[in-house]
Amino acid sequence: MKIKLLILSLFIFLSGFFSAQITNSISLNDRLYGASKFWSDVNYNFVYMYKVDQLKWNAAYKEAIANVQKTKNDYEYFRELQKLCSVLKDGHTQVYLPEYIQNQVMTTNFGAYRLFLTDVNGRIYIYDINKSKEKEIPVGSEILKVNDLPVDIYQNKFVKPFISTSTESVLNSKASFGLLAGLEGEQFDIEVKTPKGEIKKLHLIHAKTEEKELSSIPLARNAFFEFKWLENQVAYVAIRTFNDASVVKSFEANISELKKAKKIILDIRNNGGGSGKNALNIAKYFTKGDTIYGAKSYSREIIPTERAIGSFLTAQDTISGKAQWGLSKEDATRQFKAYSGSKFYAFEYKPIIIRSDTKFIVPTIVLTNNNTASAAEDFLIYLYNEKNITRVGDYTNGSTGQPLQIELPGNGSAWICTKKVTLPNNEEFIGIGIKPEIIVKQNLNDVLYPQKYDSQLTEALKYLQKNRTRTTK
Repeated sequence: MKIKLLILSLFIFLSGFFSAQITNSISLNDRLYGASKFWSDVNYNFVYMYKVDQLKWNAAYKEAIANVQKTKNDYEYFRELQKLCSVLKDGHTQVYLPEYIQNQVMTTNFGAYRLFLTDVNGRIYIYDINKSKEKEIPVGSEILKVNDLPVDIYQNKFVKPFISTSTESVLNSKASFGLLAGLEGEQFDIEVKTPKGEIKKLHLIHAKTEEKELSSIPLARNAFFEFKWLENQVAYVAIRTFNDASVVKSFEANISELKKAKKIILDIRNNGGGSGKNALNIAKYFTKGDTIYGAKSYSREIIPTERAIGSFLTAQDTISGKAQWGLSKEDATRQFKAYSGSKFYAFEYKPIIIRSDTKFIVPTIVLTNNNTASAAEDFLIYLYNEKNITRVGDYTNGSTGQPLQIELPGNGSAWICTKKVTLPNNEEFIGIGIKPEIIVKQNLNDVLYPQKYDSQLTEALKYLQKNRTRTTK
């Protein structure tokens, strides 16, 4: 009996210790203010508000107001705001944890174990593990259950409701990597199936993993830019960010060498974006002319009086007008759209003048995946109609636009997307992703053994072999 009491006391002590690591510094008034500020700023600024189910959004806000009053610490508070944000389903609309909280969230560390998870075609696998555990839990083992729940049910209940994304593929990717995210001391019981079909169970507790060596062989990669030669005078250029102007300098430093290429592969997989200007300054070398077209952009046009009139109108009035008010069909439509948040200001759309002494017009492949986002998607749009360029890989992230940054209590912050972006032909890709002309999804071998397998790059090389060589001018 004394032993049981000792264990119980120790558990209570540890639980209190772990929860004590997160402060409870935000007052009730500030919690309510923060939730209301985010909700209000979204209503006024979020460019895709017209796509949001208003009843669901307002119900989520009411639920958040009730829940933030019950939160025990700052971490729980921000999680409630993230849950509210997830209703908007937009990758450029996010609630960010304060740095002091984010630094305490553990994703891969479980003391004796370190696990890295990924989604491959809707199933979650361990793609890396600390070296000492690679025989016990081999890479390629599949997660079947978490805390006695099938993994998909667990995700849908405890993980995905806190993630705001534009596309399903990115949601699955983030939910798999963060499947077991939590604070120090949080516990998980998981069931895995090894590549040989053996079922194993693990009890995991978040704690720092001291062992540094991993099962995988790390890929040798430069930070932002990579250039190398493949067979048959194919030049491979990887651009992993547009957030730093150094990638433009690195690219331009290799122009003389790149002129020797008969064919080119531009790899912008896992390029999360950055500056559209940096993207343009590289894209200009791959366009035939001296002008280039980017995406079309729109923002909400908010005139309170129009919104007020629109609040008295119905969808039927946009078809027939409202004769008793002297409103034509066009007037009624404009004001009803203003009220519903779907009246837009179109930014001036005109070609961008770009000049460069060198133009690469050889057959070129651009590799993409669902981590190709924001300014990297702008890069694709700049090259969208170039006949010698072919997109290969997976759909892009499907998220770009200009976020409004707001401050939240407790040193938190949030982004709210204010700009709607479409392809030059007005086709929407937000929430869908830019479609490659040749779709190649990663398989499990690509993920587990990237040193040996890259099915997207392999398909790109096969495609280039079938196309005639052109010249560079």
